[in-house]
Amino acid sequence: MGKAPTSGDKDARKANKRGAARLAAVQALYQMDLAGSGLNEILAEFESHWLGREVEGAQYLPAEAAFFRDIVTGVVREQRVLDPQIDEALQGSWPLKRVEAVLRAALRAGAYELAHRRDVPARVVIAEYADVAAAFVERDETGMVNAVLDQLARKLRGDEFAA
Repeated sequence: MGKAPTSGDKDARKANKRGAARLAAVQALYQMDLAGSGLNEILAEFESHWLGREVEGAQYLPAEAAFFRDIVTGVVREQRVLDPQIDEALQGSWPLKRVEAVLRAALRAGAYELAHRRDVPARVVIAEYADVAAAFVERDETGMVNAVLDQLARKLRGDEFAA
């Protein structure tokens, strides 16, 4: 006999949907960076091929599409502000333009969420984008994403880290 669903199950499903949207957003931003695809083109492609369909056993739902769209359009809209903040967090040791494209996409998406999605706790944003990066790169590079987003979070949302 299965246990009754709890509100925690609902939160986990919401988190999984958002995790899938974050992964798709990083892939879309990566593709835009590498192929020079336009925003409308990439949104249409991802929304018709990924979101709202079952891909690799995971169902992508409309709520995810809205979250996906917010991240991708937000990064494009705010990139001139986000990139210098990320560069500063990288501490000049490795400018953002020299960071691997998929990591650049994850950093930009994470920075956007930290700056503009206060409904998502900073620690969740950091952990989620470290996980997204882990899908594409080695552990050392995942640590860099974690460290850079942690530094940005402490600057942008210091109140969440106060003791």
